[in-house]
Amino acid sequence: MLIAFSGLPGTGKTTLARALAAELKACYIRIDTIEEALLGDGGQSLARGDAGYCVAYAIAEDNLKLGRTVIADSVNPLRLTRQAWKDTAKRAGAAIVEVLVVCSDKAEHRRRIETRPSGARASNWLEVLSREFDTAEGMAISIDTAGRTAGQSLAGLLAALQSKQGELET
Repeated sequence: MLIAFSGLPGTGKTTLARALAAELKACYIRIDTIEEALLGDGGQSLARGDAGYCVAYAIAEDNLKLGRTVIADSVNPLRLTRQAWKDTAKRAGAAIVEVLVVCSDKAEHRRRIETRPSGARASNWLEVLSREFDTAEGMAISIDTAGRTAGQSLAGLLAALQSKQGELET
């Protein structure tokens, strides 16, 4: 199964995706990690394009074909990228569950962004607000992390996944 996360920076997406990967002992793929490695190796043009996503799709597909659960952690802002994750799962013969992570409390969301180290990726509130993010219609699961601990958000996600898995098996 592929569990593809989407959501703006600062919503708690990475915290939740990592916790889920640990809980499920799943393969964890993070676009930011791939892009940071490309940038660190002089691949600015690659990181600005879609190379990070393309590498992630390939790694995910290999692991799905091995029967592993894969957690894909990325902003995943466009219908195009969300469709590419669906195509990856389909090629591997795996189910996909899309998870949208939001933080409905704008003050909390802003605080999360502004407490990131200066110069870190997605550490500027205005840049996060101005990011292109296509409407995420039809997401299987939506988790609002506002006012919730990481543990509470994970518990809600696990319950939703269990319910969704039952639907996928029928």
